[in-house]
Amino acid sequence: MPCTTILIGKGASYDGSTIVARNEDSPNGMFQPKRLCVVAPEEQPRVYTATTSKLTIELPDNPMRYTAVPDAVSGHGPWAEAGVNALNVAMSATETITSNPRVLGADPLVEYRPARGVEGEPGYVPEQPGGIGEEDMVTLVLPYITSARDGVRRLGALLERYGTYEMNGIAFSDVDEIWWLETIGGHHWIAKRVPDNAYVTMPNQLGIDQFDLADAEGAQVDHMASTDLSAWMREHHLDLSLSCDGAAPGVFNPREAFGSHSDSDHVYNTPRAWYMQRCLNPHDEWDGPAARYTPESDDIPWARVPERKLTIEDVKDVLSSHYQGTPFDPYGTLGTQQSRSRYRTIGINRNGQLAVLQLRPYAPEAWRAVQWVAFGSNPFNALVPFYTSVDALPEYLGNTTSRVTSESFYWANRLIAALADARFHENSAAIEGYRQEMAALGHAMLHRTDAAAAKIAVDEVPALLERANDDLASELKRATEELLGKVLYTTSCAMRNAFSMSDNER
Repeated sequence: MPCTTILIGKGASYDGSTIVARNEDSPNGMFQPKRLCVVAPEEQPRVYTATTSKLTIELPDNPMRYTAVPDAVSGHGPWAEAGVNALNVAMSATETITSNPRVLGADPLVEYRPARGVEGEPGYVPEQPGGIGEEDMVTLVLPYITSARDGVRRLGALLERYGTYEMNGIAFSDVDEIWWLETIGGHHWIAKRVPDNAYVTMPNQLGIDQFDLADAEGAQVDHMASTDLSAWMREHHLDLSLSCDGAAPGVFNPREAFGSHSDSDHVYNTPRAWYMQRCLNPHDEWDGPAARYTPESDDIPWARVPERKLTIEDVKDVLSSHYQGTPFDPYGTLGTQQSRSRYRTIGINRNGQLAVLQLRPYAPEAWRAVQWVAFGSNPFNALVPFYTSVDALPEYLGNTTSRVTSESFYWANRLIAALADARFHENSAAIEGYRQEMAALGHAMLHRTDAAAAKIAVDEVPALLERANDDLASELKRATEELLGKVLYTTSCAMRNAFSMSDNER
């Protein structure tokens, strides 16, 4: 599934939080409705069967409560996508990534194969389940992990045992660390700790560009990997380092060994990394003949130190971007008609939900975790925070069904985007005002509720957090409906069947 991820280490964030953020985008031509919910331990399955791969896995008996952003229409699996569990461990899954034929030939993906023939007759071949994938990973992992490292280990063990039918990147975080795991073929994987003082950009492409196998096979300070990775790489000649002489590899470039550099990457993937880093390190040379990196560069760094500490608003801006200020902006006036449609934007019509998982070190564990949420196409929506240490989340964000209605936050945002896109510049001021208002209300709610929580007994905190979430959702519903009315009016006035002469009588 096409998505865009940014990870921000605690030393690079404005308040010392670890921040994991990802757009979930539907495939071309699809718009999958989303909802925000809490999954209680009694709702978690003890035997899980994947819809896509038909794989059945027995799960532990001690799941934790966790938040999730599942598909709102049932029938094709949970696709829980992003959440925080009761121990304030967060997970985002997944960023679909790329590979190459060498890797897929050495460790093929584990794909579902339906039965062939008729059972009991000659030539019958029974159904063969596939591995695990994006549909399954949050459900299989998040309710059971106690730290970001523990998440890497649990998912890694599942991948080695059951395999996967797709290449994916998965983020885990706790208040101290962020880890990024990338699947390599059907059963192999690598994981790297995000440097505390850096941010990471991931645009649907295998991203890790430096990896220390000795650390992964030893102390695992900053690297982990599947148990036989070195031997498998040697057997299949996967290390492309010029210094590799047949001995066990040391530091090497997984992007070169396991990833891709195709023409489609240069249209679909690398421009997104280029633009995000252009925004967060603006004084580097990004344009003109002296540019170190271009939208089609294959060596844009996986992680880098920003020029200043990064905020929630920076995350929203880069994950909503459509290459503003460049010749590649589809709403812009620079460049040509051809350049303005050359690259796939980050804020795209197929954005379904944006989850920003913030774990705040200065807040006690009882109200430490915040999940910021936006639905629909990001250039036209607002990002708002909700406490996750609760038993229920506001109905306005959880009542999504297949029915299109402005009473649903998801569908209201979809309606706003479709209307505003037609008259982008005329509607932009109203949308920016809405975004600013809701961000300010969200920060104010957190400040106010944090202070109130510090004055009451711990067992009273969950109810306080639920009330704060509900109050913010009420403000969100009011502001969203007001914006829908403004956008509807502006776009209606510009309809092609308009006529300037009014009738005198009704």
